[in-house]
Amino acid sequence: MSIGVPQRSAPTPATDPARAGQRWAARAEAVSKVYGSGETRVRALDVVDAGFVHGELTAVMGPSGSGKSTLMQCLSGLDRVSSGRVWIGDQELSGLGERALTELRRDRVGFVFQAFNLLPTLTARENITLPADLGGRAVEADWLDHVVDTLGLRERLAHRPGELSGGQQQRVACARALVGRPELVLADEPTGNLDSRAAGEVLGLLRRSVDDLGQTIALVTHDAAAAAHADRVLFLHDGRLVAELSSADAGEVLETMAGLEHAGAEPGGSGTPDLDGAPVVDAAAAEAARTARLLRAQLDAFIADVDALAAGTGDRRGAAL
Repeated sequence: MSIGVPQRSAPTPATDPARAGQRWAARAEAVSKVYGSGETRVRALDVVDAGFVHGELTAVMGPSGSGKSTLMQCLSGLDRVSSGRVWIGDQELSGLGERALTELRRDRVGFVFQAFNLLPTLTARENITLPADLGGRAVEADWLDHVVDTLGLRERLAHRPGELSGGQQQRVACARALVGRPELVLADEPTGNLDSRAAGEVLGLLRRSVDDLGQTIALVTHDAAAAAHADRVLFLHDGRLVAELSSADAGEVLETMAGLEHAGAEPGGSGTPDLDGAPVVDAAAAEAARTARLLRAQLDAFIADVDALAAGTGDRRGAAL
């Protein structure tokens, strides 16, 4: 099927000659992810090779059901791949047990979601330092000050989430993700619950986190203006990586997305293919089931993290969770 956007047969990130010598914060090699069986079998990712360069902001875009969030789930260890391999830095994830994955998510991955996921009983400062507190690690005071000042939160540290605007709450969530100096920050639709002004503010903060703090960010978004903040934009369609743009403006991103949407509207071009390439009988039901499974995986991983990290602490942070 012709998609009408730039096509390329991508080498694996680690062997791409155009990127030789670059440091990868995370990468996926020939990754596939399959959910369900029989008529509801869905191949959410189909042999995807993707890399996230250290110190860059990479946006991941595609139509609904294209596999964007599934890729992020697999990269972070929240979901296991059906085949292929995933690395965070130089750590390959497939051989890790649940405890090791819990520690990896805590120590090497930061998360920023559409929902702010702040604990209402804690102050902004306590929410920011929560992962380190649960892990029994001291927060670097100078680095904390630097992150807080970069994100403009100095005057809000003593406030609880209910006393903050949506944009301020998302800034706190960003600070929580950054303060542990993670290998990678995964931001999944971080502006989805914000108005245009607050969204622009958060996107600017993510951009400065890369430029001023040296952070690596993978940004999942439907918004071309958001993707225009990125160094690179990866496009997924039916679980496949089909295009890549560098330093693109919003118009270029929109043009590429339009090609993807047009391809999905063509006869035989809609729906997510199963392992044999045939469309799923009820694509909407399959997508709903896939989303439910991903949410369950997030919840199970979160509960496991809390059980592993808060056991025996006895403080009010563990109780609040």
